[in-house]
This record gives sequence, structure tokens and C-alpha cells, in this order.
Amino acid sequence: MANTSSRALRLLSLLQTHRFWPGGELADRLEVSERTLRRDIDRLRELGYPVNATRGADGGYQLGAGAAMPPLTVEEDEAIAMAVALGNAAHQGSGALAEASLSALSKVVQVLPAKLKRRAEALRSVTVDSPFGTAPEVSAEVLSIVAQTIRDEERLRFRYTAKGGAAAGEDLGRHVEPHQLVTVGRRWYLAAYDLERQDWRSFRLDRLSAPMGTRARFRRREIPTDDAASFVRQGLSQRDRGQQVVALVHAPADEVESRIGRWAEITPVGTDSCRVAMDASQPQWSLFGFGWAGAAFEVEEAPEAFREMLRDWADRFERAAVG
Repeated sequence: MANTSSRALRLLSLLQTHRFWPGGELADRLEVSERTLRRDIDRLRELGYPVNATRGADGGYQLGAGAAMPPLTVEEDEAIAMAVALGNAAHQGSGALAEASLSALSKVVQVLPAKLKRRAEALRSVTVDSPFGTAPEVSAEVLSIVAQTIRDEERLRFRYTAKGGAAAGEDLGRHVEPHQLVTVGRRWYLAAYDLERQDWRSFRLDRLSAPMGTRARFRRREIPTDDAASFVRQGLSQRDRGQQVVALVHAPADEVESRIGRWAEITPVGTDSCRVAMDASQPQWSLFGFGWAGAAFEVEEAPEAFREMLRDWADRFERAAVG
């Protein structure tokens, strides 16, 4: 059984996750008797936390409204998820919503325990180009370790599984100078300088495992493109030429750039139109991007999966508009 102090923190965390906890269920989660649970509730009240109790067969506990909440007691992956979600909302929104998201993010980070605060801030500070507000598909441990090595300019070793499933290299696989985290679509990438290959590379984080900082510091090199986001997108474009969609968009290039420039390659065609190339390995995201461009467009090149989804979406949207 946990000691009284750690059990109290666990109790606070549980009370934060649900509006109402049946007494028996809460006691089971804490692995204590209901009598011990009542004593722990009384201790929280003595500390000033308004815990309301309901008696009877359906009785239970909940935190009272309108009072100062306790310090956030969250798991590492929850802390990272909050930082990512609120950071995306603040970055991509506008006006009051973006300001509120930024304010909420600052408050959340301020009340996190010191260890989680450092990890959440490290991830926020080294991540760019986060479209569509999607959640990370890699573990919190991988994200936080990689983010900290970027922030601290510390060389990194990890195992890496190449496309097709074959392990790339032996021992710890790759030895790199990590530069920045980038999100494209629903995937996370690490832009880094590969010390063994003496060249820049991008790595998908869902294929990366066992990351380990080496404690060896390095001086940041200049990446060979405008920024880490464009480097990763350029690499994806070169690898997946057959998974690209190219369309002529009937709007000025600067207007389209302001809307979807982070996710696409945009080339002006006259003053009132531009050519847009976008990754189509996941057709729904490229379709969303062209829709967000806010102008009529004509598809010039695209895999069949994209064209099928475009026809399906067009049919469903047309029916919805006239229904």
C-alpha cells in the first residue's frame, strides 16, 4: 500500500479525472478500505480542497466547484498531450481562440511538476509545422527524450527500422546530431545530421526506438534548406513521387501560401493562380489541404486513391448542400 502522502496525490489525480466517483470504486482504485478512503478525504478537506460527499447506496465523492484546484497530477504522456494540443491550437488559431489557447497552455505548464514541466516545454520549443492539430502517434518517452536532446544540443543514439521492416544497422543503429522535430500530416519526423553517413537525414519517430542521449554536446549545423520543415517535406517528396498530387489552384500564390504553405510546395503561375504539389500518401490530408486553400482547383497529377476519394467527397458534399 502506498504511504499517506503518495496516496493523497493519487486521490487528487483520480478526483480530477471524473466529475463523480462512487465510494467503493474509488477505494478499489486506491487499494484501500472505504474507511481509509474517508480518512484520506478528511485530510484533503483539512488542506482546503472542497471534496463533496454523497451518502447512501449510490454515494460517492467529487471535487467542489468554484474553488482553487490542486496542482495538476498527470502522467508524462498526458502532460505531453496537453502541451501538443494546446500548442497546436494556439499556433493554428486566430483571434480570441488562439489567445485563449496560449493562455491555457501557459497556465497548464506553470502548474506541472518540475520534471514534466521541463519535458513539456522542451517538446514545445523544438517542434515546428504541426498541421491539423493531430495527436502524436509515438510514445511519450520517445518524444520527450528526443526533444530534450535537441534542446540541450546533445548527440543521440537510437534504433531505427527502415521502410519494409528491416532493422537499419546494429547495436544502437543510428548516431545523430538532432536538429528539430517536425510534424507532417499525422506523423512525427526528426531532422538530424547523421554522423556515420556524414549527411542530413529525416527519421520517422514511429520507426525509432530506444533513444538515448550520449551526453556529448555539439554545435548546431546549418540545415541545407530554409528550415527543418521544408527539409523533411522535400525528402518525402523525393521518396514518394508516385504519392504526390499536383493541382492548379485559381488564387494568387501568396494567398495560398498563407493558408497551406506549411504543407505544400507552391509555384506561382501568373498573378491569379499557382501550382500546388502536396503529399498524397494519405489522401484525406491532401484533400483537406486543397479544401483549406479556399479556391477552385484542377487536379493535374494524382494517384488513383486520391481521385477516388475526391469523387466520393464531392458527391457527399453536393448531396449535403442540396438536402
